[in-house]
Amino acid sequence: VQLQASGGGLVRAGGSVRLSCAASGRTFFSSWIMGWFRQAPGKEREFLAAIGLGGRSTLYEESLKGRFTISRDDGKNTVYLQMGSLTPEDTAVYFCAADRVRAIGQSISDKADEYDYWGQGTLVTVSS
Repeated sequence: VQLQASGGGLVRAGGSVRLSCAASGRTFFSSWIMGWFRQAPGKEREFLAAIGLGGRSTLYEESLKGRFTISRDDGKNTVYLQMGSLTPEDTAVYFCAADRVRAIGQSISDKADEYDYWGQGTLVTVSS
């Protein structure tokens, strides 16, 4: 299983960017909860957003609601993170992750250690 994140780069403050994360290999993408995390220099990895099966439910870090939107396209094995009103504080490496659903009704988690597969990360740099 490989998760390939893309879409990062240099963006000006106030701008927007959409990150993509495509899964390949022996994937059961439609049966995975997908999440986005980020890690800024010198800081711990933090949860941003996650999306459940079929996109029927989402979970966001409270402070990011309204600025970030997560979505998925199971036909393309891809999850997206649309980010807007960016500030230099959003500068970080952004990671996608997959959490295999093991039980009916499994809830979406914001805990990094509950995710099974991780992408390599894509760097977003927001200039002031």
